[in-house]
Amino acid sequence: MKIALLGLVLFLAACNPFAPELDESPVENPFGDPKTIDGFFTAFRSAYQFKDTLLYGKLFAPNFTFSYRNFDRGLDLEWGRDEEMRTTGSLFESALGLDLLWGNVLDSSGTDIVYDITRSFSLTITLNLGEILNVDGRAIFHLERPTPDVAWQAVRWRDESNF
Repeated sequence: MKIALLGLVLFLAACNPFAPELDESPVENPFGDPKTIDGFFTAFRSAYQFKDTLLYGKLFAPNFTFSYRNFDRGLDLEWGRDEEMRTTGSLFESALGLDLLWGNVLDSSGTDIVYDITRSFSLTITLNLGEILNVDGRAIFHLERPTPDVAWQAVRWRDESNF
């Protein structure tokens, strides 16, 4: 009897009925995994939401080019990665809140190392409690990576928005 009781005590000491079983299934990165196209856009949105220039910078290739239409001047303008980081860093610092929503994929094509995608988007920029800007449009991205096991990076981004 003493041996059975000792065995039961040892069994119960090794088993905690209040501790759940450890879940060892892979956890999806809530900030996005840029090794996938959807993950690239999730990471982009997370960078805006958390105003994270470190995460944002990882999404752009060294030879990155941003272009947009300046309607006031009637010109198409562009800049490189350094200017993109400065401009977006200033936006992150000055905005109280940024809410970026990616809409439908309007066009896409590519391979596992080169991909072109056009998506609609909506961006709400809260500068202060009385000044809120709403930007809607399309973003046209050219993404590249050297091999399929590496994160996608934007090489070109054409902003076609109302801003």
